Amino acid sequence: MEISIDGAVFSLSSYCTAFGASESKREQFQRYLEKAGVLDSLTSVLVALYEETEKPNNALDFLKQHLGVAGQESADTEALQQDLRDMRQRCELLAEENKDLKNRLQRYEPTKEDGAAE
Repeated sequence: MEISIDGAVFSLSSYCTAFGASESKREQFQRYLEKAGVLDSLTSVLVALYEETEKPNNALDFLKQHLGVAGQESADTEALQQDLRDMRQRCELLAEENKDLKNRLQRYEPTKEDGAAE
């Protein structure tokens, strides 16, 4: 498997050969990476890095950040985001209710500042 970005070629075969993997092991590993979507993810992140107009100081951090972001959009993350939205809405409703109750209480029990005598 080769990844090519404007003439620069990144080859899985040369990587595996450098570590002494046999041809069949290389092919199995390549199929494994393809099936898991690893090669597509790496390709898209490398393309994003290539297309950056201002290259980051640390390319590895860029890769980690963009791979992490892609992996975080899971059902758990979406559920947590929905919970956060729900909790914020509930907080707003409770704050409004609190304000309302304080106003009602003020009508029945004015404070000393309001001129009430004990």
